[in-house]
Amino acid sequence: MGNSIFGIGVSALNAAQAGLTTTGHNISNVNTPGYSRQQIIQSSNIPLYTGAGFIGQGVQVDTVRRIYNEVLNGQVLQAQTQSSQLDTYSAQISQIDNMLADATAGLSPALQDFFNGAQNVATSPSSTPARQTMLSGAQAMVSRFQALDQRFQEIRDGVNGEVVSGIGEVNSYAQQIATINRQIVLAQSASNDQLPANDLLDQRDQLISDLNKIVQVTTVKQDDGSLNVFIGNGQTLVIGQQSFTLTATPSPEDPRQLEVGMKVGGSTVLLGQGSMQGGSLGGVLAFRSEALDPAQNAFGRVAIGLAQTFNDQHQLGMDLNGAMGGDFFRVPAPGVIPDTLNPTGASAAVTISDTGALTTSDYRLSYDGSAWKMLNTTTNQAVAMTGSGTSADPYVADGLSIVVTPPAVATYAASFLIQPTRNGARDIGVAINDTAKIAAAAPIAAGATLANIGTGKISAGSVNTPPPPNANLQDNVTIAFTDATHFSVTDNTTSTVLATGVDYDPTKGASATYNGWTIKLTGAPAAGDTFTVGPGVTGVSDNRNALLLAGLQTQNTLAGGTTSYQGAYSQLVSFVGTKTREIQVMAAAQNNLVAQTQQAQQSVSGVNLDEEAANLMRYQQAYQAAGKMMQIASTLFNTLLNLGN
Repeated sequence: MGNSIFGIGVSALNAAQAGLTTTGHNISNVNTPGYSRQQIIQSSNIPLYTGAGFIGQGVQVDTVRRIYNEVLNGQVLQAQTQSSQLDTYSAQISQIDNMLADATAGLSPALQDFFNGAQNVATSPSSTPARQTMLSGAQAMVSRFQALDQRFQEIRDGVNGEVVSGIGEVNSYAQQIATINRQIVLAQSASNDQLPANDLLDQRDQLISDLNKIVQVTTVKQDDGSLNVFIGNGQTLVIGQQSFTLTATPSPEDPRQLEVGMKVGGSTVLLGQGSMQGGSLGGVLAFRSEALDPAQNAFGRVAIGLAQTFNDQHQLGMDLNGAMGGDFFRVPAPGVIPDTLNPTGASAAVTISDTGALTTSDYRLSYDGSAWKMLNTTTNQAVAMTGSGTSADPYVADGLSIVVTPPAVATYAASFLIQPTRNGARDIGVAINDTAKIAAAAPIAAGATLANIGTGKISAGSVNTPPPPNANLQDNVTIAFTDATHFSVTDNTTSTVLATGVDYDPTKGASATYNGWTIKLTGAPAAGDTFTVGPGVTGVSDNRNALLLAGLQTQNTLAGGTTSYQGAYSQLVSFVGTKTREIQVMAAAQNNLVAQTQQAQQSVSGVNLDEEAANLMRYQQAYQAAGKMMQIASTLFNTLLNLGN
């Protein structure tokens, strides 16, 4: 009897001691990240059969169980990876939003100052200070374009840095998870999988949680207790005790841009952006493709559109030296980046044919061994091209003119990344530095002959777009009325009759377009009345082209003629601002969801100090009761020994 009671007491002491130890372990790890509270699982020993029935044999501790809910943990991981992605995206896009929306450092003030200068020249075309103000305003505006683009590039370089940093962290976590997989397998195999390695399991879950904040993680549990880890859309990262290595690799399409690759054997396989979802790494990659690229492209389009359309009008004017206007701005050329794997001989020359038709997208021009195709990489839609791709008949699409040369071996494939506007703000420049070369005047002059007897009038005339001007623009031309309702047009410089018997309605007037100019005739000319159109005599007091240059500020010249320079820039600011606000709202909502899921998970797995304090008292009392049982057993045993005395 004594031995039986002693055995039961010892088992009770051991169970209470295990409970106290486990409770103390919980309390000491209350602030340990990823720790799941533990509890002992105990059961009664096999009872002893006697004639009086089954007599109990005490208690045994079967295992120490980790209080863990796999469903709740999965919800936390899913919410956390999306939150990390949105937080990263928000932090990145806020940089662009703050830059573009700045009332003093943005483009708008510089744009306004430049056109104020153009208006001053229109007001005082012969004023050298006014011309210098316009030229200085142009240089300041160009500097603002370049400074803002430099900031875009700094942000882009920062993205590359984030990619490198994120990949390094992923590789580190992958190695740690593979190592702890091995430790878990060894620990649990030593106990024949009867006793789970709770603390190792918690450490592995914490590593997976940390990895999940960088890139979305999914796991598959193996029979030996190890976890296979997959990232993004299913890319293998850890298989049992083996980890794979990611690497930051220059894109073959654009070597300036780092992509995520995986080392497989002796080669590197690029993982598309779609493969890297969730986490900070997914956030920075999404920001680059969804916000940074379109924003920098849109900003470059403003620069290119302004430079080209201003040049077009400037070339239709005349400067103080009596020469036709040249380029006022240096117009950036489209970026064309050949794939690093392109075969010998393949080439693509791209120029801008229509700034109004330019989009903010990038394109992939590819040759499949038989035909050339063009894909809009932003919308992932095919782009229709007209023409044949030769210098005489180039491909034309979305404001671009493309001349191609197939590979030397015609059946080989080739690819080119076309960035029409990416470098627009970086490469814009002022092409003139002499104030006298500002073409403020119109290159033609129109007037009525003094001998006219009718009431007919002729307008000052305008030069027709686009440049270059007609070769006969400044020829001396005479418009002679043969009677009150008909006139003829003669180019005196070339002795060419341009028109005869042209109908004229004195009540409506008429427009006449010849040699690249257009004039308006009004009133009632008499038979024999003549009007002349010829070269402008001087650009000193003529402001006709300056007025047209200043008027470009409000003309809809971009995006297919739907918006002005300022309008296009405002659209960019609005796009970035709206996107920023959208991401911030989503991030805030996702952070609330993370807090809720973590609270639900911690309500199951977290350590509650009040509960643990109660457990301490419960196990303490159980330990004391077991000790009392052994004391009684000892007393009984001594009584039996004393019976023979």
